[in-house]
Amino acid sequence: MKLLVAEDQAMLRDAMCQLLLMEEDVEEVFPAKDGKEALEVMQKEVLDVAILDVEMPQLSGLEVLEWVRQTHHPIKVVIVTTFKRSGYFERAVKAGVDAYVLKDRSTSELMTTIHKVLAGGKDYSPELMEGMFRQENPLSPREQEILALISKGLSNKEIAGQLFLSDGTVRNYVTGLMTKLNASNRTEAVHIALGKNWLD
Repeated sequence: MKLLVAEDQAMLRDAMCQLLLMEEDVEEVFPAKDGKEALEVMQKEVLDVAILDVEMPQLSGLEVLEWVRQTHHPIKVVIVTTFKRSGYFERAVKAGVDAYVLKDRSTSELMTTIHKVLAGGKDYSPELMEGMFRQENPLSPREQEILALISKGLSNKEIAGQLFLSDGTVRNYVTGLMTKLNASNRTEAVHIALGKNWLD
């Protein structure tokens, strides 16, 4: 297989290229010092996988990825990063990245990722997935308690009786939690909260 390694730190780029060349199924590794050079190599060479750093001069790894997808280039794209920023990850996933992994993995782990994407799979570092899906629960403990009772089919009056609150207070809590969840009705509020693991 033929690989491209785009990394602006020379020592890291050279080390990655040398280590990957030691793998028996790697035929050739093309280095690129920035995103612009990565594009030039892609337009000249027939490559299997591009391994791109996120933050590079000229063009970032994300911009190179977006160019690849817009031009329908057949190359697989693996982004490697030291940053656990969910914004970068979300943008890469949206652009159709094949793999998005942290730089602290070994060469053998990187090769496993390369083989996985060549076989049509996806590979994302679990730490990045957690960051993307772990959103802060906006509901107060009382709102969660009321929503849990709503999920069991209780009416506002029944909830008021169970929690020793007035009907009006329960109604205010329900309105508040629906606003926070951007839900148009009680059923939708329960559905949204369950989907985000905000309701046990």
